[in-house]
Amino acid sequence: MSTYKDSGVDIDAGDRAVELMKSSIAKATRPEVMGEIGGFAGLFDASALKKFNKPLLATSTDGVGTKTEIARQMGIYDTIGEDLVAMVVDDLVVCGAEPLFMTDYIAVGKVIPERIAEIVKGIARGCEKANTALIGGETAEHPGLLKEDEFDIAGAATGAVDADKQLGSHRVKAGDAIIAMPASGFHANGYSLIRHILATQKLDLQKRYEGFNKSLGEILLTPTEIYTLDCLALIKSQAENIRTFSHITGGGLADNTARVIPDGLIAKYDRTSWALPLEMKFMADVAKVPQPDMERTWNCGIGMVAIVDPDIADLVIKSLAARGMKAWVAGSIHAQSGPGAAALEGNYLTR
Repeated sequence: MSTYKDSGVDIDAGDRAVELMKSSIAKATRPEVMGEIGGFAGLFDASALKKFNKPLLATSTDGVGTKTEIARQMGIYDTIGEDLVAMVVDDLVVCGAEPLFMTDYIAVGKVIPERIAEIVKGIARGCEKANTALIGGETAEHPGLLKEDEFDIAGAATGAVDADKQLGSHRVKAGDAIIAMPASGFHANGYSLIRHILATQKLDLQKRYEGFNKSLGEILLTPTEIYTLDCLALIKSQAENIRTFSHITGGGLADNTARVIPDGLIAKYDRTSWALPLEMKFMADVAKVPQPDMERTWNCGIGMVAIVDPDIADLVIKSLAARGMKAWVAGSIHAQSGPGAAALEGNYLTR
């Protein structure tokens, strides 16, 4: 006799995981959420869209990539979910959209209820930080395809923005200021390079290297900063003067900024306006990573960029500071012939 459990799938363990995650999910909600966890679909009251004149729905989906492998090796599972939320909701806010709800997908080699609950705890905490409801998800057990301690996560979110308030390259003008917001670390990009460096340079995730107050593994698992509410606050107070945002993810600072720069303009960053984060300098130095490669792989210390009317640059910086978010003028927009682009000039400050 063969049972489903004999094949490696434990339904009871999955049910136990759901029970353990309920308390976390309950904190990641909004008044518009209808029903409770456990249904076949998450329900969200669409009458919330009545506050918009002409609502545009925005959607984004992403994962965390191979940062999950660092979490597995460290046995730390309660932070990786924040990375997932950040990767998704901060893409939505770039166009001015308010993230409304999110769903997640967790694939594992073996359902270990406590581990699943820890992952979801991080997702729920991230949703709470972004005022985004976690209205559903799926945990899939894949014995034979994934090892028992291997896992991957992905998620998708939906938001809304008024058509006449949509942000984007169409609003960017020559002379605009580039306001940078600092990254909390590597975020969730470039971890294939990081893992290559770990292997080739024989670095120890458990070791606390000189200059760091945590182990290397803990530093690499620092959750991605979630900028959603800071960006939405700027939009609310300065709607006419915020041109757009750029979420600095895979591809680095220049490539991601170029995505919101129209033809005939170029975004110029001044590297001397900020310092390369210690952890990135450490990884680049130990493996002799060329600067161009580093800048196309990692965020180099900037996680989100706001492009704004230069007349409100100081006000934006003060407004963000009042919310606890450091910011600074990192560059400006200039006219040029040809396709929109971004470039970095000067050398990073050193500490």
